[in-house]
Amino acid sequence: MPTMAQVVRNAYNQRALEEETSNGFNIYMAWHTCGSLELITSSDVFVPSSNQTTESQQLSLFGGPTVFLTGPAANKFIFSSDSLTLKQPQSITRIIGSQNMMELIGADHKRVRGAVSYFLKPEILRKYVGKIDEEIRQHFRTNWLSHQQVKVSPSMKSLTFNVICSTIFGIKQGTTREALVNEFNKMLAGMWAVPINLPFTHFHNSLKAREKVGKILNRIIVEKRSALQRGECSSEDEDLITYLISLGADKGETLTEEEILDNAVLLMIAGHDTTAIVLTFIVRQLANDPIIYASVVNEQEEIAKTKAPEEALTWDDLLKMKYTWRVAQEILRTIPPLFGGFRRVIKDVEFGGYLIPKGWQVFWNTSVTHMDESIFKEPEKFNPLRFKKQSEIPPYCFIAFGAGPRICPGYEFAKTETLVAVHYMVTRFKWSLCCKDDTFVRDPMPSPKQGLPVLIEVKASL
Repeated sequence: MPTMAQVVRNAYNQRALEEETSNGFNIYMAWHTCGSLELITSSDVFVPSSNQTTESQQLSLFGGPTVFLTGPAANKFIFSSDSLTLKQPQSITRIIGSQNMMELIGADHKRVRGAVSYFLKPEILRKYVGKIDEEIRQHFRTNWLSHQQVKVSPSMKSLTFNVICSTIFGIKQGTTREALVNEFNKMLAGMWAVPINLPFTHFHNSLKAREKVGKILNRIIVEKRSALQRGECSSEDEDLITYLISLGADKGETLTEEEILDNAVLLMIAGHDTTAIVLTFIVRQLANDPIIYASVVNEQEEIAKTKAPEEALTWDDLLKMKYTWRVAQEILRTIPPLFGGFRRVIKDVEFGGYLIPKGWQVFWNTSVTHMDESIFKEPEKFNPLRFKKQSEIPPYCFIAFGAGPRICPGYEFAKTETLVAVHYMVTRFKWSLCCKDDTFVRDPMPSPKQGLPVLIEVKASL
């Protein structure tokens, strides 16, 4: 049975009619018929609001009538319109939980997103740089320092999971963290599988693992609630879960147990894969590009000179890592972790003279603007300096983290984690690729075929 990634790849190989409008955006239309990929000709998919008529072809895909919108104007519409809300396949919703912020709308979405965003904003996040620093250094001490060869992709996934456990959940190294990572990996394995809930299928195993993850996190929530009641900890000075539990008392807008749990699972998944992918491909890029590698090392060594041997990085140190972050942004532009996503139309909405009916879904794609030569000169070339002047990049063109009012609330968290990890990698180690064939696949996220094995040389202790 095909995975979602296989369906998407097959779809992109099919011919579809592209409707070019005077506004410079593109529209594609699709319809789902049990996973088949037949092309259907139609003349009345849209009823244009200005007496326009158009012929289009429909591609059977994605679980419902789907509009494909691309281009800066379309991106602005998708990430700004109140008529659209996030939509995930039902299989993913069942695993994450129905009360995660991607599924909520209106006041509930605003309340939950606001609570999570508050904890992840720079003013709060700067308090956690030391904790993130220690987790990352400990990871490299354990998994890199005494090793001659490392597979980068699984190593980065382990690193990001440990940071999440510490910062989001307040879980220290030990049996609870080990149990959680075991079930978490089982849960992830079925995220994009065909949603057939029968014994021994990936999806069934994923749902079972989700139940166990929920039980572990529920125990943590109970323990933290009890600690708060005893006055043994404060709210935002501990971790995200403690903060969300305390929100009712501090802010007057309580979150339910289910909302806390489902959004904790969402953050686990979102923070685990995306940052790990960025770090993996940074390692790959630096191994292949000695000039960019030297520039990153130079920037990080200058910061390292100001630190005592065991002194942690600070928020101010991260602000100096401008070139390093441009490298990360260029990775996100050329190899975005997410190929795109869906938004559900919650009320009839007009865009570019066309009516998109309630109940339809809109699909957006990351790479269309990322690889548009009219936006990014020589888009195939890896050039971090294109991000030196952010003002020169038109709005809603670089959408690796979304854009506008719907930019990812974990943006600063991912940035912090990425910069700290790169700092310790380039100041403590050198590496070279073991395999010249370092190609990658998308299923559905980009991943090196062999896990990106590298040979390690230690430069300095941690």
